[in-house]
Amino acid sequence: MLKSIFRSRDRPRDSTAGGNYAFYMGGSLAGKSVNERSAMQMTAVYACVRVLSEAIAGLPLHLYRYTKDGSKEKAIDNPMYLLLHDEPNPEMSSFVFRETLMTHLLLWGNAYAQIIRNGRGEVVALYPLMPNKMTVDRDEHSKLYYSYQRSNDEAIPEAGTVILSPADVLHIPGLGFDGLVGYSPIAMAKNAIGLAIAAEEFGSKFYANGASPGGVLEHPGTIKDPQRVRDAWQSQFGGSSNSHRIAVLEEGMKFTPLSINPSEAQFLETRKFQINEIARIFRVPPHMVGDLEKSTFSNIENMSLEFVKYTLEPWLVRWEQSLARALFTDTEKGTYFFKFNVDGLLRGDYATRMQGYATGIQNGFMSPNDVRSLENLDLIPDELGGNLYLTNGSLCPLSMAGAAYSKTEKEENQIDEQQEVLELGEQPTERRWHGRANT
Repeated sequence: MLKSIFRSRDRPRDSTAGGNYAFYMGGSLAGKSVNERSAMQMTAVYACVRVLSEAIAGLPLHLYRYTKDGSKEKAIDNPMYLLLHDEPNPEMSSFVFRETLMTHLLLWGNAYAQIIRNGRGEVVALYPLMPNKMTVDRDEHSKLYYSYQRSNDEAIPEAGTVILSPADVLHIPGLGFDGLVGYSPIAMAKNAIGLAIAAEEFGSKFYANGASPGGVLEHPGTIKDPQRVRDAWQSQFGGSSNSHRIAVLEEGMKFTPLSINPSEAQFLETRKFQINEIARIFRVPPHMVGDLEKSTFSNIENMSLEFVKYTLEPWLVRWEQSLARALFTDTEKGTYFFKFNVDGLLRGDYATRMQGYATGIQNGFMSPNDVRSLENLDLIPDELGGNLYLTNGSLCPLSMAGAAYSKTEKEENQIDEQQEVLELGEQPTERRWHGRANT
């Protein structure tokens, strides 16, 4: 123990800095135990996790390959395309798989999946692993390995520890301090979540007590059995079913309330602030978790676009880079890449989309079939001009500006000859006119 405390700073440890991070007894300053499952009982936490996990799971995930001309195309013939796009394993769909891993990532700060390969080393299946049972560590050669603690409640009921190599684990880490293991957002914000749990429990107990504060029963004399008096009072006037009942006090007894009134404790303000506090942890706009107090028709669309740009985009990059690092070989990394399609979330209203499509067609960087593909409409055949790229004829390169007004020497000579012919044709007419004038 003393060696671990007074360890020399220049000696590396055989474990990652975040590998053994856990809750310190799960307690918060509000006095409530906070862990991943108790935090999910908070409606704000549940809403934030659900919004993010369903958004990541619902986005189309495609596998692309680079072509020789520098463009890209969908690698539908690659087995990993169907693996991530449709069915990562025989037990779940791609939506459920990504939703599960994203939930792990938001609650525990890490997402793990076991990679199943065939005899040729090809990826054939991906199975989620529970983050609370996984430990990331280093061996005597400072190489990473994953230690997974199996339990009897899993599909294969065999308890024990399984050692996995990094090549057999898809690991998506969240925000962390060492770049290897992410820290749990719930653990980092357990005081804020604990305060929200305490405020909710305070309100629940207040209404369970008939919306009346607790207090003290005072008697001028000595009570022989105070417990019996307390139980009798609680059975008659405690609970929401006994609220607003009239109490009759005998022998000079008096009831003195002691609890703070919820309005004095700013109960509603505290609960409302904690919703924004939890939404701030996950960087989710408040209107997406049901708080529309500061949302208007003019700013809610911009807030939704900022959610895609500043909240979803970092998570998508983590997913794309982690998938490429774990599933591709060194030669495949320069040819293939994963990409989420967020065009559906960035779509504006109908009039704005049509205006943008018209601009694209008129400037030649979109064809009618490109537009119909984005709008999920049937394509127009080639003979009807569905794949034609049109442009405005008045547009030209900057180097050709004024070319219509510049003439070559040959063109100028032709113009001079035409003018001479016109002058010769006009001379007899002028003479006849002069002759008539003299007569």
